[in-house]
Amino acid sequence: MLTSKQRSYLRKLAMDIPDIIFVGKDGVTPQVVIQTRDAIIARELIKGKVQNNSMEEVGDVARELAAATKAEIVCTIGNKFILYKKNLLKTKIEVPTKNQKPIKRVKKKSLSPSRKFTNS
Repeated sequence: MLTSKQRSYLRKLAMDIPDIIFVGKDGVTPQVVIQTRDAIIARELIKGKVQNNSMEEVGDVARELAAATKAEIVCTIGNKFILYKKNLLKTKIEVPTKNQKPIKRVKKKSLSPSRKFTNS
């Protein structure tokens, strides 16, 4: 079970990732479940979208896929949903614990060509 701070952290990470799972007019098919399972094993955090031509609700689709893949629902917004499942073999995302603050990743700034130093 995710806490609200963990959900917030995962929601922030999901802002930059593209939609991977698309549920269309056929709803949640076995192919969609297999695709979701493979994606969640590889990435741990995935974002999906329920197409406009689908008759299913976003919450129902998210619950069905979460149950089939044993993942947790981070959130549903509009017609999109975010699922998370920790990969025990290759952990890529460090979710903060209750007493731990999230780890901020600092990007290294590269020097622009005009600022590089030369020995001349």
